[in-house]
Amino acid sequence: MFPSLYISHGSPMLALDPGASGTALARIAAELPKPRAIVIVSAHWESDELLVNANPHPETWHDFGGFPKALFEVQYPAPGEPQLAATVVELLASSGLPSRIDTTRPFDHGVWVPLSLMYPQADIPVVQVSLPTRQGPALQTRVGHALNSLRQQGVLLIGSGSITHNLRELDWHAGPESVEPWAKVFRDWMIEKLEADDEAALHDYRRLAPNAIRNHPSDEHLLPLYFARGAGGRFSISHQGFTMGALGMDIYRFG
Repeated sequence: MFPSLYISHGSPMLALDPGASGTALARIAAELPKPRAIVIVSAHWESDELLVNANPHPETWHDFGGFPKALFEVQYPAPGEPQLAATVVELLASSGLPSRIDTTRPFDHGVWVPLSLMYPQADIPVVQVSLPTRQGPALQTRVGHALNSLRQQGVLLIGSGSITHNLRELDWHAGPESVEPWAKVFRDWMIEKLEADDEAALHDYRRLAPNAIRNHPSDEHLLPLYFARGAGGRFSISHQGFTMGALGMDIYRFG
């Protein structure tokens, strides 16, 4: 059975300058059997309702600006898998979670940046599920639960976001040894609650966690964590780190 993963994907520049996170992602992929498909929730597909990408040939979307030309030339031509997308819709419906098919969605950088470092051949079909951000952590936990059985069918489930994500307070010149205390204490609280399997506290993190709003002015980059946790089993840490002082790069494994 595959685990589920929560990946902090960092800046889009991770695709060109992977550093320690890239090494960790490549190691994780090498340790796992090759999945027959990947189902992923990215922080960068926010929606009002649950949508499932059944585009058979998603384009690589460079959904950002201000980065070097070389980054805009990166392509990740992994196929979609409409049949698996239909199965995802059925599994969600059986858990009381109605969803709709989208046949035009491209891969945003929350999808192709981490996957390009894990599976650079781009030969594994990918199905993306949207992120209804207004419905918060509890919905993502339910979505993960609903798709849990796919792990027994050779499918790798991934939530792609960032354990901390306040772009306005980043130091773009800080080295990896530089960590803001307000970011670290939040990250450590999240790990403590994940280790304790304290779902109530995790769902109420914006009220209970130290510096929660400072670390996540909006919570779209943390919500994929709840998808991965809901889909998986026992929590463990695959990689830890910060970049630019306050952008958490942790990777967590569930199961």
